[in-house]
Amino acid sequence: MAFEIDVLIIFSDRDNDTAGNEPGWVTQFKKFLESMLTQIQGEKPNILLKSEFDSMTSPRLDNAAVMVSILSKDFVQSTQCLDYLQKFKEASAGGKNRLFKVFKSPLAVQDQPEALRELLGYEMYQLDPDSGEIREYTDYFSTEAERQYWMEMVDLSYDIFDALSSLKDRTTSKEVKNIFKRKTIYLAETGHDLSVQRNIITRELQRHGYQVLPNQTLPGNVNDLERLVRRDLTECSMSIHLIGSAYGEIPEGTDRSVVDIQNRMAAERSNRAKDNQEEFSRLIWISSNLNHVTERQKGFIENLKRDVEAQEGAEILQTPLEDFKNIMREELADAGDKKALDETGGRAVYLMHDKVDHLDIKPFVELLERSGFSVLMPSFEGELLELRQKHIENLRNLDAAIIYKGKVNEQWVRMKALDLLKAPGFGRKKPIIGKAIFTAKGSPINAESFKAQNLRVIEGDAQHSLESLKSFLQEFKA
Repeated sequence: MAFEIDVLIIFSDRDNDTAGNEPGWVTQFKKFLESMLTQIQGEKPNILLKSEFDSMTSPRLDNAAVMVSILSKDFVQSTQCLDYLQKFKEASAGGKNRLFKVFKSPLAVQDQPEALRELLGYEMYQLDPDSGEIREYTDYFSTEAERQYWMEMVDLSYDIFDALSSLKDRTTSKEVKNIFKRKTIYLAETGHDLSVQRNIITRELQRHGYQVLPNQTLPGNVNDLERLVRRDLTECSMSIHLIGSAYGEIPEGTDRSVVDIQNRMAAERSNRAKDNQEEFSRLIWISSNLNHVTERQKGFIENLKRDVEAQEGAEILQTPLEDFKNIMREELADAGDKKALDETGGRAVYLMHDKVDHLDIKPFVELLERSGFSVLMPSFEGELLELRQKHIENLRNLDAAIIYKGKVNEQWVRMKALDLLKAPGFGRKKPIIGKAIFTAKGSPINAESFKAQNLRVIEGDAQHSLESLKSFLQEFKA
């Protein structure tokens, strides 16, 4: 069906009040949206404004492709605005989602029109993170506006373009859908301090053909929240969690935040995936800039770093956001695409060691190869991200792991042991059937502390270690 109007914007008259010669807020919004959509689709869209008391503009609601509601307290108190909204919803029933909500000012979920409550909104107001004060943007080209208003405007414009493309059944839209096998990613809701960063990652994932969940407002009741999160996670092959200074909203019926609940439920999903041999991995990013962090959030982060259960199947990173995004891209590009090394017939042993011990592990390599095993080795030359990606590939493909402690300290060994715990989060589809730490003579280690991780520690000189290695290999050799 062809529509006369691409975008119909409905709003309360008070939300477009003018100050002096300056155009009103909604008028500015229309101007920017029109400009953005023109750039995206290559032609100027037909956007129409319709206020509550506008008797001159009388569009047929079934002639509008999408409707944008400018939400505020004045909007929800306007009988006429609510009437427009209801009539449009009835006219567009059964079709693609054609309703969008833009927040000119904050509005609690329970105060929003029922037709819009489950939709994700676009927050176009300014929030001072220190004072919590809400302000309208007056300078649309300030640094603050660039970080919030324009980010939201870009997201809204692309989402409207997608809706228009679907409604007009454009060939380009079909081609894009066929290029990607649209994997679904769970990008967990964050505290208010990371909403901009989450929007950036959402947009990047969507532009690369991924579907991002949750795609609706999370419920304010813990039972409904858990039900929705569990359902969404079931559809996903990966979850991404961004942890910042804010603990996050606490739904009714619990003392845990939405951020905490999503992480715990993703850990449960990872356990189920491992049991069912399904593909599911997790990335947890902790901001390196934790200003104004609360004591409760500080405790949550510390617990996250040391709680094995909360880490289930997860890789935890505390890096600059751009580095995290690079890592995320590598994970997504590589997931499911690597051939298992044991297709060649031999099982694979990852011999984890540091560069300073590279010459000392030669006897181990020779024994492994003579015994019919594929030997996976870390890389030491190249960019940091390349080296890390090689390490992750090895963790995905190994059957057994040997950590060699020569000139390195015990902390280095602990980091490698932790990587083995995280290995399911890197896309492994089979259990690790053997793990051991081999130490060089004169390089002691606290063996007791590794028992909980099912890591056998074998100490001694080179000859004794080689004999022990033969015994270790016999336990899982095919």
